Amino acid sequence: MEHDHSDDDENSDGDANDGNDAEGVWSPDIEQSFQEALHMYPPCGRRKIILSEEGKMYGRNELIARYIKIRTAKTRTRKQVSSHIQVLARKKSREIQSKFKDHSNKEKAMQVMAQMSSAQIVSATMGPTTRQLNSNLPPLPAGLGTAAAYSTGHGAFWQSPLSQNIAPHGTDVKPCINGAYFDKTSSVLSGNGLAHNNGNAMPYDGRAIASSKLKLLDFTSFVESQRDPETRHVFVNIGPASTESLLETIDIRQIYDKFPEKKGGLKELYDRGPPNAFFLVKFWADINCPDIDTGGFYGVSSTFEGMENMNIQCSTKVCSFGKQVVEKVESDVGRYDSGRYLFRIQRSLMCEYMVNFILKLKDLPEKAMMNSVLENFTILQVISNRETQEILLCLAFVFEVSTSDHGAQHHVYRLVKD
Repeated sequence: MEHDHSDDDENSDGDANDGNDAEGVWSPDIEQSFQEALHMYPPCGRRKIILSEEGKMYGRNELIARYIKIRTAKTRTRKQVSSHIQVLARKKSREIQSKFKDHSNKEKAMQVMAQMSSAQIVSATMGPTTRQLNSNLPPLPAGLGTAAAYSTGHGAFWQSPLSQNIAPHGTDVKPCINGAYFDKTSSVLSGNGLAHNNGNAMPYDGRAIASSKLKLLDFTSFVESQRDPETRHVFVNIGPASTESLLETIDIRQIYDKFPEKKGGLKELYDRGPPNAFFLVKFWADINCPDIDTGGFYGVSSTFEGMENMNIQCSTKVCSFGKQVVEKVESDVGRYDSGRYLFRIQRSLMCEYMVNFILKLKDLPEKAMMNSVLENFTILQVISNRETQEILLCLAFVFEVSTSDHGAQHHVYRLVKD
């Protein structure tokens, strides 16, 4: 089974059969530090990680090698780390397969593992760290105790989730991160975000598109046949899932030039705040739709929830080269449901400009040409309280074309100003 699409070769041109992976190289103290580092630095594909105390960017295997050096004063290269991870992954794969007596279940397990990287297989099968079980090593140096000492770099921003092995937030693809779905009956919104009724932060606090007042439950852009409404194609979609880890952050100043700069522009909106209401969504849109009959319905649907009954206003601005081309403004009043208010803007007719844009984009002969066009195409959506004009959510959408067989994908970032 080959696993060549992730962290195990994020920085590596090493061979999985590197002779340096002999048992003698991985003595007990090195192996213990290696296992600790695997827990500290989860698989992150080809993304880089910035060490906050150094400001230097590292790949995961480089960080593991660095950790081993700090802990044991012994040097292991990133190639050796990559090789060791791949050796362990093959061993884990064989162990997992041997546990299945039923052939069909074994086949399913093999199919799942085939979609996972070596790093993901190793991480998914890990128990408590050696340090948690029994550690004779000295205390961790400052800054090495938790992964929270690190922040993901911006190098991943324009990359495809297929090359990063990111699990786009939603229900549609990738086994890397399991979505923790929102419990609609037992949650309330607190001033710090989403929380249980007991006031403690929910596991997904800071892990979903949500401010202290409003949460996005779903967003879908689609086309469906007028003759057969069951024939529907989804261009982009955001589902209700939250992630296990905090959303990555992007400095909002990196994308100022992709959105209007004058009144009502992204900079002015962020200055108004609140800062926890601003998010960037990178879509990999699925435009491989079947030919829908002339007059097909192009629409957009969104659902939000909040604890307050209010009249929300949703402004959607389509931008080209940072300039507003067209704006659509819609509104909705909350409907009480199971302890919270739902706001639905359903089957909103897509504007003519957008429909023509999609059709012309679809006719381009190469995906590289499509992405070149999309590089200068963005959408800015602002949801506000219609009476008070308070910003509830601000969503900046950027796009590429999906190359995945899984269809539309996306990745969510919190926008910050460091």
